[in-house]
Amino acid sequence: MSFLKNAARVSPRFTLTARNAFPRRAMASAAKPAPKTPVDPDAAGPMLKYQKNLPKLPVPALGATLQKYLQSVRPLLDDAEYKKTEQAVKDFEAPGGLGQKLQERLTARFNDPKIVNWMEDWWLDQAYMGYRDPVVIYVSYFFLYKDDKLRKSPAQRAAAITTAALEFKKQVVDKTLSIEMAKGEPMCMDSYKYMFNNCRMPKKPSDYEAIFDPVKNNHVVVLRKNKFYVVDTIHNGKQLSTNELEHQFQKIIDQAGSSKGLPIGVLTSDNRDKWTEYRERLVAANSENAAYLEKVESSDFVICLDDQKPVTRDEGSRACWHGDGRNRFFDKPLQFIVYENGKAGFMGEHSCMDGTATCRLNEYVCDGLNRDKIDHGDVEVRSDLPSPQELKFHVNDAISKDIQSAESHFDELINKHDLTVLSYQSYGKNLIKKFKCSPDGFTQMVIQLAYYKMFGTSRPTYESAQTRKFQRGRTETARTVTTESVAFVKAMEDPHLDNQSKIAAFRAALKTQGAYMADAVNGHGVDRHLFGLKNCIQPGESKPELFTQPVNAYSSHWYLSTSQLSSEHFDGYGWGQVVNDGFGCAYMIKSNALQFNVASVKDLEVHGTKYINGTHHFKQCLEDAANDLRDLMNTEVESEAKL
Repeated sequence: MSFLKNAARVSPRFTLTARNAFPRRAMASAAKPAPKTPVDPDAAGPMLKYQKNLPKLPVPALGATLQKYLQSVRPLLDDAEYKKTEQAVKDFEAPGGLGQKLQERLTARFNDPKIVNWMEDWWLDQAYMGYRDPVVIYVSYFFLYKDDKLRKSPAQRAAAITTAALEFKKQVVDKTLSIEMAKGEPMCMDSYKYMFNNCRMPKKPSDYEAIFDPVKNNHVVVLRKNKFYVVDTIHNGKQLSTNELEHQFQKIIDQAGSSKGLPIGVLTSDNRDKWTEYRERLVAANSENAAYLEKVESSDFVICLDDQKPVTRDEGSRACWHGDGRNRFFDKPLQFIVYENGKAGFMGEHSCMDGTATCRLNEYVCDGLNRDKIDHGDVEVRSDLPSPQELKFHVNDAISKDIQSAESHFDELINKHDLTVLSYQSYGKNLIKKFKCSPDGFTQMVIQLAYYKMFGTSRPTYESAQTRKFQRGRTETARTVTTESVAFVKAMEDPHLDNQSKIAAFRAALKTQGAYMADAVNGHGVDRHLFGLKNCIQPGESKPELFTQPVNAYSSHWYLSTSQLSSEHFDGYGWGQVVNDGFGCAYMIKSNALQFNVASVKDLEVHGTKYINGTHHFKQCLEDAANDLRDLMNTEVESEAKL
């Protein structure tokens, strides 16, 4: 697998600990001025008051990145291979060598006043828009909500979600949304412009983002039984109340009936080049089709009223992850999904927005409804509301064949993948803090130990670190596997080693993981810098050995793609694996629980060995690892209590 394709499949990853959407303390924190970032007096609104003056994403020192690279590959190599890599680094870094030239070019790009973020355009194209595999499974991600005890019917729950989401939209449009802060520093808020009234558009060789005026476009698109309906959210200058939205959604459910329509939405689930061709034929078939597509693409967001009734976490997560592929429009960045039994969730298209932004939106929706902080408007439903408009696409034989082809490809893709959820209730953040450990670092070591239990070795692991403290910053890779983490998992599995030695190995691994994460958040990781240097290679220049060595590809072949997002309102969140011999492992750290979403191909084969039910085996290893680590750290707590 090439570096760029691998980078693309790593892209839908993010790290965020979600707060309640309305806490007084969090809101007060957001209002505090950041001492290092001056306020822009000409900002369009409070949301952007620091935006112009945020620091630019740095270009790390070449020597520092290369030494960090050597440290990250050391546990993956034997002595002879490591010496070869050391030599490749020396050759690359030599005075007057290509490495120095590439660094100079990248630094010049950083200093170009016309370029806000040196990585932005390259990353958007190569990790997202130029990526041609389907967005579903490979790029999209999902959140599964906890049940709403007050809203059991699909129309009722969909209406409440819509009202809350529209409140959030108003704050984004008015630029009054409170600024996110991390350790006293403001985060970049630029990506919120891609949230509402946006759509990824298929095109060869690279897709693009269509942005529609959020003031002029005030409608949502509702899918029911594969049919598309438009609901205007403003009538006679006044936004529809929650009761009025419920009235409209119930009309759609009644009008759609029991028969399913031709699933135009499934076309968006296919390979991006194929979808480009499908769309061209759909538009050419009838002039109205283009207008209908634009109505979908320009909508605030999509509401999917599914006729499925998921019950278990596994069922609910799979339904949010991909559903049946028909009652969706996968190019929209926001799809709220409500099921026949009142369960609900969210699916996001990831190209222009990382999950920190959509997590905040979903947290706002769930927390606001849970704590009754949302203004639902008038109880009475106006009698003159226009009925929802159905978008009846015109279909010919060619489009029917396209739909059949997309359905076949989707079903084949989904049938190759597996997903399961471990909802671990024994402990969570509260106990981990009593162990005097970072909850994120602790959970990363649970994952490392689980992998070692299953495979008897450690392999490259990706953990996402957000770089939103910089202008238009997105993510950096935190490389979890270290010399210390390998020593830790081996110590844990040694039945003859004493607990004190195991705890010492564990804390050493935690320290290294935390230090790398801190560097990554500050824009000083390995992967994005190397990505930038590779993009500075000019036509005709040979790639240096550093980039052609097998270890370069292997060290970024993410057998474990991991990321944390935590919300007490979510019952699941996740994505697909990024390599077919690996796992996607999303996790949530709640106050008194840990939750892991494990995804992989069904017929998992790793280095020639097949693992039937690999997702479920890894799930069991995660539970065993969490138990072992809890038991180990409890011995330390008990020893301290005796002193």
